[in-house]
Amino acid sequence: MSTSTHLEALTHWVATIANGLASSGVHDVVVCPGSRSTPLALAVARHPQLRVWMHLDERSAGFFALGMARARGVPVAVLCTSGTAVANLLPAVVEANLARVPLLLLTADRPPELRDNGAPQTIDQIGIFGRNARWFVDLPAPHLPLIPFLRATLGRAIGVARSAPAGPVHLNLPFREPLVPDRALLASLLAEPASPVQVTPARRMIGGAELAMLATQLVECRRGLIIAGPDCPPDLGPLLVTLARRLRFPILADPLSGARYGRHVDDLVLGAYDAFLRDERFVATYAPEVVLRFGAMPTSKPVLLYLQRHPHARQIVIDGGAGWREPTSLAGEHLPVDEHWFCIALADALASSQREGPTLWLRAWLAAEQAARETIREHLLSQPAISEPGLFARLGEWLPAGATLFVGNSMPVRDCDTFLGPRATPLTVLGNRGANGIDGLVSTALGLAAGGATPLVMALGDLSLLHDANGLLAARLHRLHATILLINNDGGGIFSFLPQASETDQFELLFGTPHGIDFAPLAALHGARYTLATDWSTAQAALQASFAGGLHLIEIRTRRDQNVIDHRAIWPLIGAALERAGLVERRLQ
Repeated sequence: MSTSTHLEALTHWVATIANGLASSGVHDVVVCPGSRSTPLALAVARHPQLRVWMHLDERSAGFFALGMARARGVPVAVLCTSGTAVANLLPAVVEANLARVPLLLLTADRPPELRDNGAPQTIDQIGIFGRNARWFVDLPAPHLPLIPFLRATLGRAIGVARSAPAGPVHLNLPFREPLVPDRALLASLLAEPASPVQVTPARRMIGGAELAMLATQLVECRRGLIIAGPDCPPDLGPLLVTLARRLRFPILADPLSGARYGRHVDDLVLGAYDAFLRDERFVATYAPEVVLRFGAMPTSKPVLLYLQRHPHARQIVIDGGAGWREPTSLAGEHLPVDEHWFCIALADALASSQREGPTLWLRAWLAAEQAARETIREHLLSQPAISEPGLFARLGEWLPAGATLFVGNSMPVRDCDTFLGPRATPLTVLGNRGANGIDGLVSTALGLAAGGATPLVMALGDLSLLHDANGLLAARLHRLHATILLINNDGGGIFSFLPQASETDQFELLFGTPHGIDFAPLAALHGARYTLATDWSTAQAALQASFAGGLHLIEIRTRRDQNVIDHRAIWPLIGAALERAGLVERRLQ
């Protein structure tokens, strides 16, 4: 193939991809620098409807794209060069797969004749993400007669990424040299209207007879629960509340479900269950007949243990993603139906048989919620000393309406679950609970900020921040506004709550992992305003000031050993509150 013929094919090829992205609603492309990706990088950078978000680190770039895709609700593309650059995307691909976030991975590659023969910056990229990608295609090198195939493949890839269950799709793109497309031809092709191949996701439903039978059966149940786990579909909370009112069932609302916070919140939305389900007397006394589950498995381990304690309860998993989110193996029914449709249709079917007033079952759960919540507030808000539980008990009042709180894994998300109670003021709480890992948290949060989440506050542990410190580059590069609440207990705080804590001779080396890092220079390196909060008033004032814009790092130092004491002091108090409320029998002294 002559150079002119090659350049013509190359230019049409990358123009087709850029036009296909824009016409299919993919307007954001996260790009990492590299040589082999040059032709497509130039095409997307010069397309008037595409925005390029540059990143130096592919690992951070993948998580940044993931955060943006979650904020936008549409696929985001990631473009990188060949070699280990591709391998660095794997952690974000794993999270996108498990969390059902649509990503389009565009990885440049050497052509077939340069693979597996010692060519530089060449690794085996074929199926590199394995089962973590929804779909994979190793495209041919640019060839004019195959443009219709390329257009169809791109349309299918975007459609697969968006369809239930949403997730990452990988297109591998081999390019031969020369790598710079014809500039004049590219400009003319990008100015032409595109005719994309569209794949429209369909809503999943069940028949009217099956729905009516389910409604009839649920009406007969007096002891029921609705569990809203992480990553429920957006705007499901109000529909869950309507359904709960018809059934007179309480909602155990995970903070990452979208159901715990917002104008729809009423007394049926519970948030203190992680605390009062630690009381075995309550767990043994209040056995459910039926449980309706939405979203992923809840963060709370006491909820899991509660379900395992009552294995004969009828569990129904409603999952419009048509995946499998059931690690307990206790659910006997799985409904792969659109959650919004299901709640509306079932609530309508129950309208004529709506129960009047709260049942004894519902009164007990509401009383337990009130007893636990009041105990938590009285105990934590009265303590002047900085503590990890105390931070989350205060954030509900400190965060403004419409804020987005991104919580890190390990202890922050668990403390958020237990201590940040329901509120009617709008608040979005998000986290990476697909793989439950600590990598890429900073980049994900900044991707959310780039996607329009504002004000954006991330509550992270010190190891999580260190693990993705490179991600802070995006804040300065793209002028993003974000606040980091850094909970610094000098190591892995969650391990102090686990059985490994008994291995005192090796605990600090293998699990505690103290590092002694001073985070003030890290903040200065990235142009962030730094505050060391030694009391609650300083922390609150710094948080309020951060909403004016820019990047802020507010460090809250705690001790791991004291944190264990702080947590364990609360549970007996809640048990005593349940006794006073008459919900459980008094313990024998």
